[in-house]
Amino acid sequence: MDLTTIVLILDSSVRLATPLLLACLAGLYSERSGIFDIGLEGKMLAGAFFAAAAAYWTGSAWLGLLAAITASIVLALVHGFASITQRGNQIVSGVAINFLAAGMTALLGQAWFSQGGRTPQLGGDARFGAITLPGAEALRDVPVVGEIYYELISGHNLIVYVAFLMVPLTWWVLFRTRFGLRLRAVGQNPAAVDTAGVSVPFLRYRAVIICGILTGIAGAYLAIAQSAGFIVNMSAGKGYIALAALIFAKWRPWPAMGACFLFGFLDAVSIRLQGANVPVIGEVPVQFMQALPYILTVILLAGFIGRAVPPKAGGIPYVKER
Repeated sequence: MDLTTIVLILDSSVRLATPLLLACLAGLYSERSGIFDIGLEGKMLAGAFFAAAAAYWTGSAWLGLLAAITASIVLALVHGFASITQRGNQIVSGVAINFLAAGMTALLGQAWFSQGGRTPQLGGDARFGAITLPGAEALRDVPVVGEIYYELISGHNLIVYVAFLMVPLTWWVLFRTRFGLRLRAVGQNPAAVDTAGVSVPFLRYRAVIICGILTGIAGAYLAIAQSAGFIVNMSAGKGYIALAALIFAKWRPWPAMGACFLFGFLDAVSIRLQGANVPVIGEVPVQFMQALPYILTVILLAGFIGRAVPPKAGGIPYVKER
């Protein structure tokens, strides 16, 4: 395998890892506050649909992004209301959001565009285009360094760079700010935070709103950056893989980036190897290669991460003692 092939696979890995990373960081904020969120998939799907719809109607990718974030925040607040205010079962609420988003996007897509749930194809300013970093063209023909800089580092759209910049920002917020300290504390011992005079519900609502913002950006990436429109169920389980990556990373931002890149890499390799001839085995069935990332996800979670201990107050409704 030559350098060009390796760089192209890594480049594809970065693009495929981006929505996983955004959703994983979204789940990190929510679960660090003690609110389990299986509804990442639904919020991402809703964000993708409303991003594509708004971008089609307005011709602006930025307004599409805003619509995606708004839709995702609304669903995040629904989850917050059920889980925080009403102290309902967080797993049930998250699953309900996933079903709601899947049905709502397909129904509205058919009602508004009459294309089987799809939105019309987008182009021009309705999509986020690739950004060529300074010096990329000049270094393009330089062996090794130029190829890596031009193909792997440069040429991504804005949301890709935002996703990876969110990793150090999330680390700083969680471990170097008062808000992050309180967020981690409320996920471990909400009674102690309450005793200190900090509102547990308000802190958790802020966490789920941040979760909504990031899943909205992830959905917008799927529809108006990576693709050129919305198709039914285009999130394709990425929210669940993001949850797996979050557990794999043990609720820490830097390992979360590594886990998401690993899953993106596995997906990129499976795409690259479709239809390829493997010694002894022969041509590998396409269906097996499509299932490979999910199979390896289960294997990795089952045998390679050790014990992953979630926040102690995660999934437990907080009832203030009187």
